[in-house]
Amino acid sequence: MWIRFILAAAGAVTTLLVAQDAPNFAVVQGIVAIALIAAVIFVIAALRR
Repeated sequence: MWIRFILAAAGAVTTLLVAQDAPNFAVVQGIVAIALIAAVIFVIAALRR
């Protein structure tokens, strides 16, 4: 369930960076989604220490 919110946020951030009709929009959205997931995991790991 939480992954859906991260992917929605990735779509919003990607829309700010790249036009939706650009041919590489899906690739950039995937990269942003991976970066957001990594950031969430980093924050969780940092808070548990």
